[in-house]
Amino acid sequence: MAKEMSRDEWRAFVSEGTRTGKLATVRADGRPHIAPIWFVLDGDDLVFTTGKETVKGRNLLRDGRLTLCVDDDRPPFAFVVIEGHAEIGEDPAELLASATRLGARYMGEARAEEFGKRNGVPGELLVRAKIDKVLAYASVAD
Repeated sequence: MAKEMSRDEWRAFVSEGTRTGKLATVRADGRPHIAPIWFVLDGDDLVFTTGKETVKGRNLLRDGRLTLCVDDDRPPFAFVVIEGHAEIGEDPAELLASATRLGARYMGEARAEEFGKRNGVPGELLVRAKIDKVLAYASVAD
């Protein structure tokens, strides 16, 4: 039987290793758009970067609602679904710091600065998602 994760458990789950998230945003015509992203937790917020002219960037600038799914697709399976709303910034120092932190998580400390400089540039957005609701379950197939 599935077990609901505690706050500490789901935070550890989504922060483990290099798990990517599947980000859903709302297109102008109301259709959903989904894309994989790199992300980190920063306090009570979910943080990621995206290009200002990407589909998800344009969607979030117009309508800040988002949902992120992070899962473990190995038995007995687990998932976390985070609903929230985006606060978007373009401050160069904050963008570089967050892009570097993302690079460290997904590419390792040795390449963190390289990825920070690549992704923390003009034209990129820093998205700080305020978390409104979390649905988190482990041992789904037990």
